[in-house]
Amino acid sequence: MKKVVVGIIGSGFAAELHACAYEKVCGLEVVLKAVSSLDPKAGEFAGRHGIAHVYEDYHKMLEDPEIDVIDIIAPPCLHADMVMDVVRRGKHVICEKPLTGFFGTGNEELAGNVPKARMYEAVCEKLALLEAEVKKSGRRFMYAENYVYAPALLKSLEFLQAQNDRILFMRAEESHNGSHAPHAAYWKMSGGGSLIRQGCHPLSAVLLLKDLEGKGRGESIRVTGVVADMGNVTRMLTGKERGFIDADPVDVEDLANMAITFSDGSKAVVMAGDMVVGGVKNLVEIYTDQSVYHCNMAATDGLYTYHSSEKNLEHVYVTEKLGTKAGWQKVFLEEEIMRGYVGELQDFMECAAYDREPLSGYSLASRTIELVYAAYRSAEEGRRIDLEL
Repeated sequence: MKKVVVGIIGSGFAAELHACAYEKVCGLEVVLKAVSSLDPKAGEFAGRHGIAHVYEDYHKMLEDPEIDVIDIIAPPCLHADMVMDVVRRGKHVICEKPLTGFFGTGNEELAGNVPKARMYEAVCEKLALLEAEVKKSGRRFMYAENYVYAPALLKSLEFLQAQNDRILFMRAEESHNGSHAPHAAYWKMSGGGSLIRQGCHPLSAVLLLKDLEGKGRGESIRVTGVVADMGNVTRMLTGKERGFIDADPVDVEDLANMAITFSDGSKAVVMAGDMVVGGVKNLVEIYTDQSVYHCNMAATDGLYTYHSSEKNLEHVYVTEKLGTKAGWQKVFLEEEIMRGYVGELQDFMECAAYDREPLSGYSLASRTIELVYAAYRSAEEGRRIDLEL
């Protein structure tokens, strides 16, 4: 049996999902050997998942010749530099979303005040440099977009390919009640607001679906235009009214809508918000010439529960971003499977072991982030941005 040795950068919520998903990879021996994190609880994370080594500096982890793959689950502003460091050391790389972004030049107090056209150009230049570095290394780049591997989306894709459907319209969304992380409020840390943090997920899904549709017919379907509108709707709330919403953006958006036009005339609408209470909305709706698919990546209805009180439930997980555990709830069963993490890491481990391309690779990561910044530019300039992606 082939063995793949993995090092993880990060030990937070997403790292926990990845670690649980690695345990379910089959047909290969996956060894989580090391984790690099500044979190004081990184040792506890390592202990839960049988990880032998804990580093504060990820560069020391890169010196280990046994490690085949580095899984980057760090703040977005660090992704690009980490990707280059990893591939230059001859290791395959998994990179969480988003691939990169604009985080300022070091001179701006609020990076969000920089013209979006300048951001767009800077991001495109960075993407080109990253692509060249990855290609030069000969290592595999794997984009950790879990939407692509969610069972609901993969099964819909199976139906679509069997019937050779033409996708006419898609509506996709990821929204919740905001991030409690302080860095999410600042452009210089997150590269934007709800669109880049959440909207990148449904955006990647619709891009992949149209790409595979075109390949199935021997065509190339491109994005030709983006129109977007976004803003900060929670700004109107008083401190008291913010009791159930974690969003408190400084120079980023908390609500974004973008409309995409493809070269075949089809359309897609992507929404991302930090102002939706009651849990996470993870949806992709697909409308074709002969079928409809509603993909729900959030909590399913496999288990309904009712609790009169939240007492003694503090450490019982129900689902992400839930305001209360009292009343009727949909418990998220096998979250790492239903949200696509297991399928994602199964694919990535096979790519590392057998040297093949992943379903979610550099092209998808790059196109997603370029479209995010085209949307930022569209919203600021109040016009459609024409593209040839």
